[in-house]
Amino acid sequence: MNYIPLAEKLRPSSLKDYIGQKHLVGENAILKKAIESGNIPSMIFWGPPGVGKTTLAYIISKQLNKPFFTLSAVNSGVKDVREVFEKAKKEEQHSILFIDEIHRFSKSQQDSLLGAVEKGIVTLIGATTENPSFEVISPLLSRCQVYIMKDLEKNELLELLEKAKAFIENELHKKIEITEFEALLRISGGDARKMLNAFELVVNSEKSGSIVITDDKVLKVIQQNIALYDKGGEQHYDIISAFIKSMRGSDPNAAVYYLARMIAGGEDPKFIARRMLILASEDIGNANPNALLLANACFQAVDVIGYPECRIILSQTAVYLATSVKSNASYMAIENAIAETENSGDQPVPLHIRNAPTKLMKDIGYHKGYKYAHSYENNFVEMEFLPEKIKGKKFYEPGKNKREEEIRQWLRSLWGKKYEY
Repeated sequence: MNYIPLAEKLRPSSLKDYIGQKHLVGENAILKKAIESGNIPSMIFWGPPGVGKTTLAYIISKQLNKPFFTLSAVNSGVKDVREVFEKAKKEEQHSILFIDEIHRFSKSQQDSLLGAVEKGIVTLIGATTENPSFEVISPLLSRCQVYIMKDLEKNELLELLEKAKAFIENELHKKIEITEFEALLRISGGDARKMLNAFELVVNSEKSGSIVITDDKVLKVIQQNIALYDKGGEQHYDIISAFIKSMRGSDPNAAVYYLARMIAGGEDPKFIARRMLILASEDIGNANPNALLLANACFQAVDVIGYPECRIILSQTAVYLATSVKSNASYMAIENAIAETENSGDQPVPLHIRNAPTKLMKDIGYHKGYKYAHSYENNFVEMEFLPEKIKGKKFYEPGKNKREEEIRQWLRSLWGKKYEY
């Protein structure tokens, strides 16, 4: 008998039993109204793994009583897509085609979907963990409604866990007591499938008819069964996390090891390059501005070249980023500034730096007193640019590295004690 994971056994077949995504399928939500009307558009579900993208597509087909075809972009090609279209043409009812990981389809494979979507042969539902703006071709994206799906919240995960507990107690005739939830919730990271995998492993590790689940027991079992826990591809996110943390931690050896793991596993090279592009700014920034330039060049080169040759470019960039001096000062600057805007609201822009395109604006003081920096020595003149309520507030604190120490000295020479550089 084939093994059926607990997550599959608990997969709901109706919106009534579906947990999560209330902003889409809750009372009076936009997608729920579309489903109830019986007239759904082609759509793309964008969100992290384990939040119910596949399940929701299946429920839609069941509720609308339409033929349901499913393909995985990992192991399907244009030939498979055409075969589905031929089958769909023979159906009396309008069909739904669900494509998991649609971001892994090449441009030509995505092109092959256009005709059938336009002619209404199928309603396409694509699922992706990647930003469709980058990964889905514009003609296809313009024909689809994009719905953003969110990590499950704590109360939703606990509701699912109660269902899982009741199901296993009934199926295996075991008594289960969950005294601590924190480890299961933390391991899940908002991913229902990961949580259910962990829960099932812990239950199966106990042979007695009565099981008490604690945080310590969960962590111990998961560490012993990490390969089983990651069955089905969830480890993809652990490896990219290890890759990023290795570069941030200045370890080029670990960085290329995890890069090799991703290459061997067939990871999308653009996914890897995009993560390095983010790291170059978030973790290196102005300590070494060349890092961002190289990471951007890497992304463009990978997009043009592809495997197998792009592995060399990925490796060069990963080693460069790992061995570069680090600073998160620019990242923290924008985080601090965003926090201030949330705290103090929309403060008025000082009049002297406002634009004054009309006479009325000039009359009420817009632009009055503004000093043009280039008219002064060193192209600088001291002036207040922040709103009155937060003047003197410092958001950017240069990192402790050679390049940003130079920036600190320069800012100190300009602003004196104002920002305490």
